[in-house]
Formats: sequence, structure tokens, C-alpha cells
Amino acid sequence: MSFKLGDSVLVIDDDLSGVIKQISGNTMTIETADGFLLDFKSDELIANKTGYAFTKDLFSKATIKDIVSEKEQPSKRRQIKTKAKDRYEPTMEIDLHINKLVKSSKGMSKYDIQTLQLDTARRQLDFAIAKRIQKMVFIHGVGEGILKVELEYLFGRYDNIKFYEANYQKYGLGATEVYIYQSAKPD
Repeated sequence: MSFKLGDSVLVIDDDLSGVIKQISGNTMTIETADGFLLDFKSDELIANKTGYAFTKDLFSKATIKDIVSEKEQPSKRRQIKTKAKDRYEPTMEIDLHINKLVKSSKGMSKYDIQTLQLDTARRQLDFAIAKRIQKMVFIHGVGEGILKVELEYLFGRYDNIKFYEANYQKYGLGATEVYIYQSAKPD
């Protein structure tokens, strides 16, 4: 790009601008807004097409009063929108697969495994009721269906619980969603 004396330029890789004061071959000497003379190669500069010689001139149009009044105006509160699908997602997931509950199930009988799974489910359900968590999903897997039947029996013993198949797309057939009705908090 060809430059001439008096052209307003911007420095490509720096936050500097200025006016060309001297041209010596491929080297341009510019005077910055602070009055410094700096040398740059012509390929490090671009023409400042805004017509302002210095960066400070870009902001001289607005008065301090205008800027302060703009900042003092209350900004609109943005409400975070949740997708309808996300509102109905359970807030707590409990995976009852034995490999998620213990490091190794070696030496455990089927009865021991099922007892551990049901105790875990009961503990988590009591925790959710105490902490006022409304929705939870128990992931029990498909298997022979024995754990699912036992969980339904457990859930049936609670008055404030409704349970049904969990979202098929997310969990398949191996999960039960539990909804806990919350009563008014005691004083």
C-alpha cells in the first residue's frame, strides 16, 4: 500500500495510531497521539479510514454527561429461559447397578446384591424427601425385572410418591422416575 506524508494510519499488531511524518524507503515514521515518533515498516500499517488522526479523537464526540447518563440507566434484567424439556428433567439420578455401588461384587450372593440396591434406593429416597427434592430417577436396568418389582413395592409404601417409567429416549426400559409430593414445610 502506498502512503504519503500526513496520512492517518493504524498499526496492525498494536493498539497505536498516528500520522505519517517521514517516509524513508519502506520505513514510515509516525507521530502518535502522545507525541512519540515511532518507526514501522509499511506492511505493519494500514490506512485509518475513519478520518480521525488519533484514537482519542474517536471518543471526543460524546460528553462525560452523556456517558454517565447512559451508564446510570438501569439495564433490563435478563431472565434465563429454560427449555420446556429441561424443566421436567429429574433433578437427581440414582444408578442402582451393582458395579456403581461397590468396587467389586465378588463373593456377594444375588440376595446380598438386591438388598444393597434396595437399601441404597430407600436411603436416597429418604434423603430426597428430607431435602425436598421433587423428582428423581432410579436406574435399575432391564435384567429379569426383579429389582424393578421390588422398587415398585418400596415406592408403594410411601403416601406422597407417584412413580412411573422414566423417559424412554434417555433411559430405555431400565429406569423408574419418582415424583415426590411436597407438603407445606412445618413451622
